[in-house]
Amino acid sequence: MRYLLLVVLIISELSARAGIVRGLVTDQQSQPLAFANVAVRATTTSTATNEQGRYQLRLEPGQYELVFQYVGFKPRLQTVRVAGGDTATVLNVQLTPENYQLNEVVVRASDRDPAYALVQQAINWRRYHEREVAAYRARLYVKALGRLSDVPGKVLGLVKIGPDIKPGIFYLSETISDITFRQPNVIQEKMLSSRVSGDSKRVSFNIASAGKGLNFYSNLLKSSFSQRGFVSPIASNAMLFYQYELVGSTQQGDLLIHKIRVTPRRRADPAFSGFIYLIDGTWRLYSVSLDLNKSAQLEYVDHVHLEQQFMPAPGASGVWVIQSQKATATFEAFGFKGSANATAVLSNYKVVPTYATPQQVAAPPAPEPVANAPVERETVADVRKQRPTLRGLNQKIKQRLRRSNADSINTVLGIVEPLRRGEIQRVEAGATTQDSAYWNEVRPVPLTAEEQLDYHVKDSTEVVRNSRPYQDSLDRKRNELGVGKLLLSGYTHNNTFAKRRLYVRPVFNILQYNTVEGVVANAEATYTQDTDDRRRFQFTPVLRYGFAAKLLSPSAQIDWQLDPVVLRRLTVSVGRTVENFAENTQLTPFINSAYTLLRNRNYAKLYQRRGAEVAYLTEVTNGLTVRGAVNYYDRRELFNHTYDLLIDVPGRAFTPNTPANAELADTGFGRSQALTLELTATYQPGQRFLTRPDGKVNLYTRKPQFRFTFLQGVPSVFGSDVRYTRLAAGIRQSIQMGLFGTGTYDVAGGGYLGSPRLQFMDYRHFAGNQTILTGNFNQFQLLDYYQYSTRRAYLEAHYNQHFNGFFLNKVPLLRRLKWQEVASVNYLHTRAAGHYLELGVGIEHIFNILRIDGYTALQSGKQIGSGVRIGLGF
Repeated sequence: MRYLLLVVLIISELSARAGIVRGLVTDQQSQPLAFANVAVRATTTSTATNEQGRYQLRLEPGQYELVFQYVGFKPRLQTVRVAGGDTATVLNVQLTPENYQLNEVVVRASDRDPAYALVQQAINWRRYHEREVAAYRARLYVKALGRLSDVPGKVLGLVKIGPDIKPGIFYLSETISDITFRQPNVIQEKMLSSRVSGDSKRVSFNIASAGKGLNFYSNLLKSSFSQRGFVSPIASNAMLFYQYELVGSTQQGDLLIHKIRVTPRRRADPAFSGFIYLIDGTWRLYSVSLDLNKSAQLEYVDHVHLEQQFMPAPGASGVWVIQSQKATATFEAFGFKGSANATAVLSNYKVVPTYATPQQVAAPPAPEPVANAPVERETVADVRKQRPTLRGLNQKIKQRLRRSNADSINTVLGIVEPLRRGEIQRVEAGATTQDSAYWNEVRPVPLTAEEQLDYHVKDSTEVVRNSRPYQDSLDRKRNELGVGKLLLSGYTHNNTFAKRRLYVRPVFNILQYNTVEGVVANAEATYTQDTDDRRRFQFTPVLRYGFAAKLLSPSAQIDWQLDPVVLRRLTVSVGRTVENFAENTQLTPFINSAYTLLRNRNYAKLYQRRGAEVAYLTEVTNGLTVRGAVNYYDRRELFNHTYDLLIDVPGRAFTPNTPANAELADTGFGRSQALTLELTATYQPGQRFLTRPDGKVNLYTRKPQFRFTFLQGVPSVFGSDVRYTRLAAGIRQSIQMGLFGTGTYDVAGGGYLGSPRLQFMDYRHFAGNQTILTGNFNQFQLLDYYQYSTRRAYLEAHYNQHFNGFFLNKVPLLRRLKWQEVASVNYLHTRAAGHYLELGVGIEHIFNILRIDGYTALQSGKQIGSGVRIGLGF
């Protein structure tokens, strides 16, 4: 009897376990349909086919109706009975192309293709559909894959490619996450599990919020494909960028679906080509299949294909949500060729609609199509008159969210432990510990044969690849010394197994020249040691010797990240260094060397500094970073020791090593000791961040960033002869302006309290530039390096506008070059400078990397100079 009971219990347990439905989705020619949608009718469960057209669903025992959908094909409803006990039911499905009928249409002379009126309806209702969901929660599966088809031996003929970079899959990862959405467009993600092929401890780079910029209900889609955005086919101004053609219409149950071809009006417009599918009556998107190519000014890839499928939200009448998204891209750069794709499947939705009752469309629904019967369509002008009243829509959303406070929404959505404010992703502890059996259980999209092989090979050889003999063999190849490394990029000696490396700067940075020291050998190396718990220790010794001055300046710096997760960094520097009076100058040693030897311009004014500094940097709370430092330096004046040069410009002579300043007649100081305390705070409101096992990662945030600085010169301690208090504050922000590009402003002001006692290097210096080369286009470009440095109150402001090709793309001969326009304004006010203003315009992305600007300078309304500046402008 006991054995019989045991058998019954075992059978009951097995029958209660979920079964698997798997199969192949093909077209009428038996060709697999990649990324077709497979959903369980009347539930929140769905999946998609893989690149080989295969799908799988894990379902509890019972009978189900599966809905198979693919863009351009008729949906198919198939009944299947699922047995329990891990049994597999095979269900192969063949889809037939949708028969889109294009009935005879009576078109008035004042109108165009009937598609324009249909799209105008979608434009009318775009804002409503964009905001019809106040909040939702869903389960998200993402699979990302990167593949190289061709790998060069060297990049640009200089940098040798490592032995571990080969053709084939270079990145494959999967993630399962719970995500929540709240208006306006706030997505938070809790990553439950992560898998990266060949690295069992690594967390995937997949981030749910990365896809929120691909919302076709937004006027402009922002992505990593290009700096400028792309206009949605149903944007408010879409008619200016698109041509539309009604391919046909088809009835799918109660829905009349219109298939519309979209093409850019002009070749270089920031617009998609392909198809959108609209639902008649509600005028929402049913699905999209759209492409971008090089003509759309893609910058980092050659071609992009996007597919999205929408579905009714479970339990929320009249509300639709995205069911799946697929993005593919091909790229070719620096000899590399390859492709990448990402598949996202959402299921298990819980939705909070914005409206308790969906707003009804004012226009009557289109009549049932009758074969061969002419249909008189409305014109675009007619449809515009039917635009729904959506005033106060944002206010209604706020009221809905206010009535349903955060706690009640969390209850409705089933959120027990919400993420912190600003936290857009949290990787759960143990997310990377799941084995292959777990992934076979939860993976909604089956792996392709290539992906299965990649997991098998890389996972089975991970122990070998992480072993010391294997890593040492790769390091021997990586550590080979080449001419390019020696001269340009620097040499790195790796010991990967021990997590340490040594980097030596290239000859390009080591050899310098100035009139104070003559030829300079500035040898610098950095030793880095990473720990198993993700902390880092760095030691940077520098040995500098000026041959003309016979000046030896040894120094060293230690950087130690003390905490494996939280930003807590200790920095200690000690020794002798040769410093520029202007600590934040744009004048690099290379530029100064070139101008000294070739143009008789010894712009850099230098002094020697002996002493030490101890600094501590930490993030006190999200968005608030504080740095405290104490230093003591013995500063000594230096003089010119050489006047050698390569090209002697007639009538031009080198100047003494004493900066000329409008406030201080003699900047010479002989010798000075200074004990200084510094406290700097940076605050970023609304800081967005990721929480990962290896720490917190801060992301770009639209809100302005504030910074505050307190600098105190302490007198009469260790011989310190300075006494001053400097206070400063600043604000900076980048503003996204849609097709008009991005604007960035940076405003700072401050001054010294009382009657300060200080030397010229303690003045507030501004990042000027007097050469044709620039290292920072966000700073002054015609301002003297030292003339308006001040010990009094000051105000400076900088504004840069990157138009991202808004104007040049309209010029046929220039759009092929992919140049982009920029404009800038720089302002400074001090007592000596008065009102100093720089105005600049230029072009960036020249040969993809250069930027050239022209500037003019005005002082108190009078022009005092002009010039051209060249620098990097990616």
